[in-house]
Amino acid sequence: MASPKELMYSEEHEWVKDEGEKLRIGITAFAQDELGDIVFVELPEVGDQLEVNEPFGSVESVKTVSELYAPVSGKVVEINEELEDSPEFVNESPYEKAWMVVVEPSDKAELDDLMSAEAYDEMTDED
Repeated sequence: MASPKELMYSEEHEWVKDEGEKLRIGITAFAQDELGDIVFVELPEVGDQLEVNEPFGSVESVKTVSELYAPVSGKVVEINEELEDSPEFVNESPYEKAWMVVVEPSDKAELDDLMSAEAYDEMTDED
């Protein structure tokens, strides 16, 4: 399955959608597929500061708990509260309903370190 081309990707399987002043972040279809059925999502609070490559939350599946790693640094301005009651959205709709946080980036140059959809798909095809 090809990853959406308009997004950027981290090696830790997070996706980033550039929305101008803000960035929307979630986990990829590949990641949710590897994890299995998601039963719980833990997210940061609005106002929290994310640091690039540092954990900012976790997803729990029937198989394991996996950390979420910030693909960029920035301040959390919105969280997807629907995931608290409907963690299955991560499996059903990883790119639409299951976005996790929106951040105001502190350094948009960090986006240059992310992968294109093609590069991400190549990486996951090797796994």
